[in-house]
Amino acid sequence: MTERLTRTPLFNPGGDTDVRLRRMIGGNTTNLNDFNNLRYPWVSDWYRQAMNNFWIPEEINLSQDVKDYPRLSEAERTAYDKILSFLVFLDSLQSANLPNVGEYVTANEVNLCLHIQAFQECVHSQSYSYMLDTICSPEKRDDILYQWRTDERLLARNTFIGEQYNEFLERQDAFTLLKVMMANVILEGVYFYSGFMFFYNLARNGKMPGSAQEIRYINRDENTHLWLFRNMIVELQHEEPQLFTPERVEVLRGMLEEGVRQEIAWGRYVIGENIDGLTGQMVEDYIRYLGNLRWHSLGFGTLFEGCDREPPDMAWVSQYSNANMVKTDFFEAKSTAYAKSTALVDDL
Repeated sequence: MTERLTRTPLFNPGGDTDVRLRRMIGGNTTNLNDFNNLRYPWVSDWYRQAMNNFWIPEEINLSQDVKDYPRLSEAERTAYDKILSFLVFLDSLQSANLPNVGEYVTANEVNLCLHIQAFQECVHSQSYSYMLDTICSPEKRDDILYQWRTDERLLARNTFIGEQYNEFLERQDAFTLLKVMMANVILEGVYFYSGFMFFYNLARNGKMPGSAQEIRYINRDENTHLWLFRNMIVELQHEEPQLFTPERVEVLRGMLEEGVRQEIAWGRYVIGENIDGLTGQMVEDYIRYLGNLRWHSLGFGTLFEGCDREPPDMAWVSQYSNANMVKTDFFEAKSTAYAKSTALVDDL
């Protein structure tokens, strides 16, 4: 587990052709993409879902947001800026890091999924830029993009994920790769979901509808990303059980607990008690619920006692983020591209 993994060869005519020998890591792949012979059956559904999710940020009208942004309360505008700064930084980090993960994943069909995710992260970064370019002056845009340089709390949150990625680049062993996968679950399944919730709250208060619609499309993509990394970890539990000793599971648990702790502290910092429709306690309860949801999906039981159900006062979040519902624009009657997507099996 401490030995460096071997990078997947690009051209490997001597690789295994028997699908039964394919492995998530440490396999001997030919890199041939054969959609008729998959080691992991769930990849077929994932691939189709991800491909059906295709969208273009500029399709969404932000004209109302241009009017709303100056009218936001100071607390709302500050939270909007800081949460957007956080999202754009870590989505950028995702698009840069996913190829590093793929270099050591020896199941070629899973690598296809990672490539699609990397593309979608680029689209997300583009969507954030589109939002900023539309509603902000160039000076304000740059201020939001680089707030992590001046806001110590924002830098600390980015650092927590970034250090997991850097550790793998330095060590390149199986357990640090598993920690990168766990960091992805935290990022996609706790951090992003919590950030999205703020934009949905603005929309339900009749503010920034275009921004919230952009976020809904991003949220749908992140559902699939979370699904991907959860399945990768579950497959590793079967193929590499030595990675999941009680001590190492405790490390993963500690990562998720720290992610939840940081997200709660961040929520109280940027939202606090000054945002109409949200309180610090509502945010904390929702984040603990998300932590339980992610830990349980990996087969590890409960992380926080008493937080197994979605808080009733946060049930409205699902009305915006549920990928299985056919959505309509907030203030229009036309169907969005959600209608053309297949139903997502979201048990995460």
